[in-house]
Amino acid sequence: MAPEITRIDSTEFAYELADVGTDEHGFNLVYEPGSTTTRKLFALRVHTDTGITGEYVGGNSPGAAQVNMFADYLIGKNPLEREKHWSEIKRALRKYDRMGIGPVDIALWDFAGKYYDAPIHELLGTYRERIPAYASTYHGDERGGLDSPAAFTEFAEEAREQGYAGFKIHGWGGGDAARDLSREIDAVHAVGDAVGDEMDLMHDPACELETFADALKLGRALDEEGFFWYEDPFRDAGISQHAHRKLRQKLDTPILQTEHIRGLEIKSDFAASESTDFLRADPEYDGGITGAMKVARVAEGFGIDTEFHAPGPAQRHCIAATRNANYYEMALVHPDAANTTPPIYADGYEDQFETVDDDGTVPVPDGPGLGVTYDWDYIEANSTGSRHVYD
Repeated sequence: MAPEITRIDSTEFAYELADVGTDEHGFNLVYEPGSTTTRKLFALRVHTDTGITGEYVGGNSPGAAQVNMFADYLIGKNPLEREKHWSEIKRALRKYDRMGIGPVDIALWDFAGKYYDAPIHELLGTYRERIPAYASTYHGDERGGLDSPAAFTEFAEEAREQGYAGFKIHGWGGGDAARDLSREIDAVHAVGDAVGDEMDLMHDPACELETFADALKLGRALDEEGFFWYEDPFRDAGISQHAHRKLRQKLDTPILQTEHIRGLEIKSDFAASESTDFLRADPEYDGGITGAMKVARVAEGFGIDTEFHAPGPAQRHCIAATRNANYYEMALVHPDAANTTPPIYADGYEDQFETVDDDGTVPVPDGPGLGVTYDWDYIEANSTGSRHVYD
């Protein structure tokens, strides 16, 4: 008898980040000593008649709303038929961004691994079991943390001593005063001069730059320092193939795009139109592990690399099964504040600045499924609401 999905539980919960606030506009998380920011995530459980439950914690409110749109479809279905479910739900959410597919697909992969008593990377086809990581910073602040080119340089040197082989700058933003292009350029040269011969350096303005001209000026500074990639520079929001093709033509630094577009087809178009040098993928954002691995295979066909966005156990499994990927993003890190990941693991798994080994790598979980144990007592104790779907 094939297994069947009997119930889907979604629990929203809150957790706090100490010494973290937001920038002037309230969008970017930044270091703010003495402040506490509350964040919310969703914990998903897909129950089956086998007694095995697929689990995943992550996602945002718009994605959770989409899960509610298709959860009924999954009840009574075989949880192992991921490809079929991926295709049907993708079609059902065709008017939306399809962010709801990711958490459910990851939970179905977690079920499959537990069902077959194997880690997900083994089901995908293991390429490696340790992954090089890069330190991906919080945004620059004005409060005594990453508040100057010198502060970014000092932190880059600390990351190098920690074992990281790569370091990514998220610059300043949030207001006209903070968006000082000369300060961004000074930080690029300061970090490049200090560690550029020893580390791969990346820059991600997170679409803060207001004009193509500003993106070009900063990009030329990256060229001078030999940066490894340039990511989402300006206000096209990371979605214009034409704009990034033009930027590529004028710079030597490789471009990394497609974090902010949803769908295999449009990511493929970015590669085909030579509008990016690396494809971005995220199992939570891009239709789960199923969707993210499709992006990695498309990139492989074009002879380019896939760089996976954000840290997490699902990302580790994807990278472990992807030859054409270079780094694991340890984000967001800061010299005086903890990473933004929630305290939801009961087995010692974590994504913090100190998590990497001396060689700058992280391991891939080797237990069944995602290979992590969630702290459901913590999740339930901090619940702010839940929804249950069953037959």
